Order: sequence, then structure tokens, then C-alpha cells
Amino acid sequence: MKVDHAGEHGAVCIYRAQRFFAPWRAPGLVAELDGFLAHEQDHRARFFAELGRRGRGRCSSYHLCGGGGFLLGVVTGLAGAKAVAATTVAIERVVLRHMLQQIEALKDSDAAATAILREIIVEEQQHHDESVERLGGSHWSRFIDPIVAASTEAVIWLGMRL
Repeated sequence: MKVDHAGEHGAVCIYRAQRFFAPWRAPGLVAELDGFLAHEQDHRARFFAELGRRGRGRCSSYHLCGGGGFLLGVVTGLAGAKAVAATTVAIERVVLRHMLQQIEALKDSDAAATAILREIIVEEQQHHDESVERLGGSHWSRFIDPIVAASTEAVIWLGMRL
């Protein structure tokens, strides 16, 4: 839950930065980014509430996720719509895999956590699928995907160990 909360904070920072540049670099994405941002803010709040219910603080990687997310959002927001879509596809693919692994590990021991994860996965899958459609065969995917996916994996790995 702590890592999920930190990851959602990172996603909020990514989408805020991308949204800032969207009217100039990707005007067709403004509404979509607003929707994605609202989802991620809700996810972050839900994980935070669950942490509070469990008497747990936030993850040590919370600010790393926020700062890294903001930087990634600025760079890809400046690069335009295809870079934004490629970023979302790469991140959501890794996040979805992580959340599905969590559900598998927790399904018999933590009904509350698995319920939250299952509900959030629906919106994360939507972000992924809409971005795949928007991306098409863009060259951005070949460039961004390995870097962003590896970075997301590293942040999750680090967060699980801090």
C-alpha cells in the first residue's frame, strides 16, 4: 500500500506537468489528461486513507516518485502527445503487472487491499488502453518505453525495500 500510494503521487505529478504543457503541445489531450489526473488523485487519496486506517505512514520513496514524476511529465509534456501516450503505456503496463501480483499475494489474507486494487486496476487499464490507441506506431514508444518501464520497475523495487 505504501508503494502504491507513492506511485500514485508520482502519477499525479506526471499528469500535472503534462497537463501544464498540453494546451501548447497537445491540445487534443487536455480533457483526457484532466480525467487521468482526477483518477490518480482519487487513487492516491484511497491508498492514503487505507494507510491511515492501518496506522501506517507514507513510503520513503514518496518524494522521489513525486520529483521523478514531475521531471518525466515536463520532458514528455514538452515532447507532445505521442510522448505523453508512450509514457502512460509504459508506466501503466508495469503498474498493472505490479498490482496484479499484489492481488495474487494478498487475495487470501487481505480482502480490503485486494478490493481497492481491483477497483483501481479498472481505471489504470483504461489509461493504458486509451494511450495505446492514441500512440499508434509512433517512434516515441521505442525510445520512451524501455527507459520509463525500467525506471518504474526500479522505483517499485526500491520502494518495496525502503
